[in-house]
Amino acid sequence: MSVTYCVVGGGISGLVAAYRLRVSAGPGATITLFDPADRLGGILRTERIAGQQVDVGAEAFVARRPEVPALLAELGLADRQVGTTGARPLIYSRDRLHPLPQGTLQGLPADASSLVGLVDDATLAWIRDEPTRPFSWQPSADPSVAELVGDRFGEQVVTRSVEPLLTGVYAGSAATIGVRAAFPTVAAVLDRGARSLTEAVREAMGPPTAGSVFGAVDGGYQVLLDELIRQANVRWAQVAIDRVEAASPGWNLVDDEGARHHADAVVLAVPAPVLARMVADIAPRTAEAARRIPVASVAVVALALPGGTPLPPNSGVLVATGERRLHAKAATLTSRKWGPRGNVELLRLSFGRYGDTLARSVGDEDLLDWSGQDLVTLFGVRTEPVDHLVQRWIDALPQYGPGHGALVAELRAGLPPTIAVAGAFLDGIGVPACVASATRAAASLVTARVAR
Repeated sequence: MSVTYCVVGGGISGLVAAYRLRVSAGPGATITLFDPADRLGGILRTERIAGQQVDVGAEAFVARRPEVPALLAELGLADRQVGTTGARPLIYSRDRLHPLPQGTLQGLPADASSLVGLVDDATLAWIRDEPTRPFSWQPSADPSVAELVGDRFGEQVVTRSVEPLLTGVYAGSAATIGVRAAFPTVAAVLDRGARSLTEAVREAMGPPTAGSVFGAVDGGYQVLLDELIRQANVRWAQVAIDRVEAASPGWNLVDDEGARHHADAVVLAVPAPVLARMVADIAPRTAEAARRIPVASVAVVALALPGGTPLPPNSGVLVATGERRLHAKAATLTSRKWGPRGNVELLRLSFGRYGDTLARSVGDEDLLDWSGQDLVTLFGVRTEPVDHLVQRWIDALPQYGPGHGALVAELRAGLPPTIAVAGAFLDGIGVPACVASATRAAASLVTARVAR
């Protein structure tokens, strides 16, 4: 008898889960994917701007993690993986641009000399002195980044070196992100008994590695999405699921019009706030944990400027905390980061942080005006764009607060065996982590079905 699987959520996590289920269960299994959007892909979205394909959601993946390169190869897309040009980003701090410090691990200095020019002399002295000051670390500890780094390296290291990178990834702050999420390798070294944060950073950095840190897909993430959809061979039901009900056997997915859709096993690849609503009746422990994962909203303004517009030879700009002359939290110089395409200069500006309502409340015209003002402030560029697009991502960026790992373990533990979860709120916010969580979810359902 064939198995009926349902996947709720058509982002990268849902599509990978559906594909993995198809590979494991074979052509006889019925797999239905529920997503009410106008297209599948979630926060992976490729749009045409000035005739060029541009990703206006996630635009890169960590190439040294194996998940995405392996998936591309499995799908026959290995030749579509591309790396960066090697251009490095800048940091905007105290009304000027600084090179992103080298000799750091995600902004954490291995030596004070790395931050010369970015922080003041008193902070440099505090960093140099860090290994000599008393240090206490509990192996299970997970303080906020602001708490640990502020204490050991000083507030300027938090706001000018570490937080710009955290904001670019999570749209959060050092106060809202836990050390284990932001710096897992550093936390692991501290657990093993490092005598100072400096020692932990140096050990965690390891020797330099060759090759591009980040990868992308030639033609945009839509190339990957299209192939996942084709090979997963799912039925897409363009409806919204409101909740999951127990059936005998299996589950009923109740859509927003009250219709019921039966499944033997279910993957819920939806944001944490949506998950909490869907499983409130059947998995209250999971729902309670999901409610405790905060989310942030952002807006992306993608611009095409005339070819030859004078922009620096850098991959982008990360903005330090508290810079009042800028509206954006980051800018990506797409044509510099990935190489030129067409006779335009492509770039993206990102707006919105955890705790504000900017992405929901500010209109498109204001965002475009702010983008123009920020280009003047950053680069002295006053050129009108030849094309543009505004994309909003509402409640799309989960915050990995202190204790997030324990919270996720609690969330998963509350689920019945034939319901699994996948998504950016679980084990990492990037595309590789989403691929990994989807693979884990699909495998758990196949195992649960076999065990019955």
